[in-house]
Amino acid sequence: MSNLQRDKLTDRIERLEGHAREVRIRIVDMIYKAQSGHPGSALSAADILAALYFDIMNIDPSNPRWEERDRFVLSKGHGCPVLYACLALRNYFPLHELDTLRKFESILQGHPVKQKTPGVDMTTGSLGHGLSIGLGMALDGKLTGKDYFTYVLIGDGELDEGQNWEAAATASKYHLNHLIAIIDINRLQMDGFTDEVMPKYSIAEKFRAFNWEVLEMDGHDMTDIVLTLEKVRLAKRNKPVCIAADTVKGKGVSFMENIRVWHGKAPNEQEYRSAMLELKGEN
Repeated sequence: MSNLQRDKLTDRIERLEGHAREVRIRIVDMIYKAQSGHPGSALSAADILAALYFDIMNIDPSNPRWEERDRFVLSKGHGCPVLYACLALRNYFPLHELDTLRKFESILQGHPVKQKTPGVDMTTGSLGHGLSIGLGMALDGKLTGKDYFTYVLIGDGELDEGQNWEAAATASKYHLNHLIAIIDINRLQMDGFTDEVMPKYSIAEKFRAFNWEVLEMDGHDMTDIVLTLEKVRLAKRNKPVCIAADTVKGKGVSFMENIRVWHGKAPNEQEYRSAMLELKGEN
C-alpha cells in the first residue's frame, strides 16, 4: 500500500469512526426519550452498520426502493435503533423522527416495519427469520441477473433457532454468492450468556460445514471491518459468505458493556447523562 493509499484509508476510517460515534449517541438518546428499547443489542452493531451505510453499500436515500440497491435485513429486529440512526443520518427521513421511537403512529416502531419506515427493506422482529428472508432476496437477484448484495445482520443468540440452518443449507445449494450473513457475536442474549443458554461452539466452523465462505473480524475495529467488507465485495466465489464479527454488548457505554440487564433497559436521567458524556468524550 502506497503512502497516498494509506492516508486515504486513514481519513476514511476516521470519518467512519465519527459516524459510528454519532450513531451511538443517537441510539442512547432515542431510547432514553422513549424510555423503552434495547441499547445493548443496538450498540454492539453500531460500527458494522456505520461502515455499511456510510461507505460499503450501494444505496440511494432519495430512492429507497431503487431496484439495483444493496439490501439490508436486520434479523435481530429489537436492535432497530442502530438502523434508524443510520437511516436518519443518511437522510432517508428527518432526524427529528428519532424522537418518536416507539410512540403511537410513529414511523419508528419497536421493531423495523417496511411499510412505515423509508429505507427498511424488510419487517423483522420474530427472531431467526432474517437469513431466510435474505436468501430469498439474494435468490431473486441471482435469477433476474442483478448485481446487488444482500446483507443480513444476525444476533448470535438468534442462532438457537433451527430455521437459520435450513436457510444456510438452502443458500449453499443455490450458490448465493451475493448473500452476506454478518453474525454479531456479542455473547449475550436476554436470558444470559449465549454459551450458557445454548452453547454455540464455533459459529465459524458451523457455517463452514454448510459450505459457506467464512471470514472473521473485530466488529469494533473500523479498519478490520472495512477491509473485510471490501474483500467480500471484490472476491470471486460461488458460495454465500458468513462474517463472524467479535463484538461487545453495549459497546461504547462502559457501564452497559457485557451487562445482561442492558439487553432491554432504558437509561434513567443520571445514566443517560453519564452515557452522553462518555460517548461525546467529555467525561
